[in-house]
Amino acid sequence: MKTKGNAKRRVNIVTLGCSKNLVDSEVLLTQLRGNGIDAVHESKTDDARVVVINTCGFVENAKQESIDTILRYVDAKEEGIVDKVYVTGCLSQRYKDDLEKEIPNVDAWFGTRDLSRLLKVFNANYRHELVGERILTNPAHYAYLKISEGCDRPCSFCAIPLMRGGHISRPMEELVLEAKNLARQGTKELLLIAQDSTYYGLDLYKKRNLAELLLRLSDVAGIEWIRLHYAFPAGFPTDVLNAMAERPNICNYLDIPLQHASTKMLQLMRRGITREKTEDLLRIIRAKVPGIAIRTTMITGHPGETEQDFQELLDFVERSRFDRLGVFTYSHEDNTHSYSMANDVPDDVKQQRMETLMELQERISLELNRQKIGNTFKVMVDRKEGGNYIGRTEADSPEVDNEVVIETNEYLRIGDFVNVKITDSSEFDLSGKLVRNAQVKSQT
Repeated sequence: MKTKGNAKRRVNIVTLGCSKNLVDSEVLLTQLRGNGIDAVHESKTDDARVVVINTCGFVENAKQESIDTILRYVDAKEEGIVDKVYVTGCLSQRYKDDLEKEIPNVDAWFGTRDLSRLLKVFNANYRHELVGERILTNPAHYAYLKISEGCDRPCSFCAIPLMRGGHISRPMEELVLEAKNLARQGTKELLLIAQDSTYYGLDLYKKRNLAELLLRLSDVAGIEWIRLHYAFPAGFPTDVLNAMAERPNICNYLDIPLQHASTKMLQLMRRGITREKTEDLLRIIRAKVPGIAIRTTMITGHPGETEQDFQELLDFVERSRFDRLGVFTYSHEDNTHSYSMANDVPDDVKQQRMETLMELQERISLELNRQKIGNTFKVMVDRKEGGNYIGRTEADSPEVDNEVVIETNEYLRIGDFVNVKITDSSEFDLSGKLVRNAQVKSQT
């Protein structure tokens, strides 16, 4: 795609928050360049005269980071370093009226579904012929594929529906087209993301259609790994597991945020599931896809969480032995259902519970990693760091999961797959030697 323009008109897009925001920024970048505007993502040279900040409003820390970033660029505007500051994304969607009053020097505020309106400030039009095309901001060998927008779930603690609206699936044909375009750019791994990936298709096709989408994406030439994120446990469509077991390029990997294990807490969180049903689901997943790597997230300190509830969570994690687990402390978000409850768990207790849970997971992760020593795995090479190459196995998503330090004197191409025999491990990483013509352990 050819780009016209000059440094004076250059637009710098700054992205905060999750991978879904990153995709939105990449779409904006693609549209701006498609309109002949010189746009960059997170410029390191500070030569752009216009800045678009794509904000996050998920939890308190993310909101503060977004506000601090806005203020930094407003200060740069007052100093004459930039001419215009525009703000978009989740924080802007949720708090636009308040932010306009508090930070009047921002030139305009846009919500999460205001792309066409945002383009208008650049005298640009939304180009429908660019649907399915995307300029990537991360290394080209992997790409996030956002399969839907918004969420219809009633989770008590979550403000996402306030910022992203209701669930809207993207048509399957559009997603397959985008996957083909990405493959032509050199993408080998698709990371499927959504607010709730297992809800995919209910609005368009009147049924959960994630399994069919996975199968159609797996047919795209050049795509060697497809990784599924953000699967909601209640009503989980088990035909997804059949697709995973059937197709070798659908990773034996599942990101399924469970949030808690106490049935009482799950009810307070309005998750639509019990501990018993959760354990049944995990058994089904592991039976249908032996060796599957399961990632989950938990929340500590939600209103009403007692020591007994937390102990039940600890016991559940001990039994379940998740391959990957992250923990958030509860954030008391206004206009959510939980906000009407007393925020009765002190912050220091929330933090202590989070640390205790992560200490348990560190031990589990170390035990699981030690079992991999001596085995050889297919590893995707992500980058070179110092004198070593860094990669990932099928069990690992970029930025959030384990990495493999590859010991070799050979030159490796970024994005290639190599075989690595694991020689050592720590709590969250592996190291091993490059091997040729080895028998690879395909399961995790």
